Amino acid sequence: MIYARMGNPTRSLLERTISQLEVLGKDDVRAASTSAFSSGMAGIGAVIMAMPRPLHIILPDDIYHGVPTQLKTVFDEDRGISSSPIDMTNVFSLENEIENQMGDDKNILIWMETPSNPLCKVIDIQSTCSLAQKFQNNGKMIATVVDSTWAPPTLTQPLMLGSDIVLHSGTKYLGGHSDVLLGVVTSSPFTQNGQQLGESIRQIQVALGATASPLDCWLTLRGLRTLHLRVERQCQTAMAVAKFLSCHPLVIKTHYPGLKSHPQHSIAARQMKNKQFGGMLSFELKDEVMATAVAGAVDVIHRATSLGGTETLIEHRASMEPEDRKVSPGGLLRVSIGLEDADDLIKDLDRALRIAAKVVGN
Repeated sequence: MIYARMGNPTRSLLERTISQLEVLGKDDVRAASTSAFSSGMAGIGAVIMAMPRPLHIILPDDIYHGVPTQLKTVFDEDRGISSSPIDMTNVFSLENEIENQMGDDKNILIWMETPSNPLCKVIDIQSTCSLAQKFQNNGKMIATVVDSTWAPPTLTQPLMLGSDIVLHSGTKYLGGHSDVLLGVVTSSPFTQNGQQLGESIRQIQVALGATASPLDCWLTLRGLRTLHLRVERQCQTAMAVAKFLSCHPLVIKTHYPGLKSHPQHSIAARQMKNKQFGGMLSFELKDEVMATAVAGAVDVIHRATSLGGTETLIEHRASMEPEDRKVSPGGLLRVSIGLEDADDLIKDLDRALRIAAKVVGN
């Protein structure tokens, strides 16, 4: 290769490995196409750039705030791109939105984030992709993409459920040790949209040069060796912590797909593997003051953003969101479960809740 951005053996190995993980178990052995980027946001940008114009993007109403920020600051209507947030768990709302946008003769990108950040909503991937296929006509593209960062391939394989594209912030669970900056985008070998977009995304990766570094690719390959073990442990611990929080008198609501009280629990049980529901959860307290007091009182758990590493992290999510696009309740805390003992985490949260109650005067 003339330039490393055009090809690197370590990056190529990572891309092949991710492709295999995304379609593992499929009898059809055609390879998916994976492109590794310098960050998850670079991968998101490549997906948007690969879509034909004019383009309308249908977004979940509680999507990670970085996506609408990118749309607002980089991809706006002057560039032929518009967007609308809806409740993606409501299939009727989605169907109506597709019909409305098709009337404007636009290409459509249906963006799924499941479980969602931070409310842990679970979108029915298979039903959503089937709906997109129903409307595919008139030469316009109606494509589907799943941000599956919270559910790595050992938990969910969106391409096997009909999605055209799946993407991950490899910085999180794939790398798994909080020492990587990387994103991966994989296109489906089973859909026409996936095949077309995969080729375009690869061209954008090379042309823009936003490629993952060889070192970050190597670190991610190292992380993938223990992915299934780490995620299995994190899921088990998250379930135990979620059950504790759901019964705590100071906790108003606990968001975790593994709880039977979760509104999309049955969907999660169907599309997430081995009765494992992820290592991410959130819970709500009465107000922001109480939430920040709890976050400040933990000891074993670290107060920090990011997720998917070996250490358990907690953050007051609303503080991280732009003022004009807050989706988190003021009393919500998001937790990324690490590899610590479940009892240690539960004791830490119980202690922090008791301290906060005394300080706030609850």
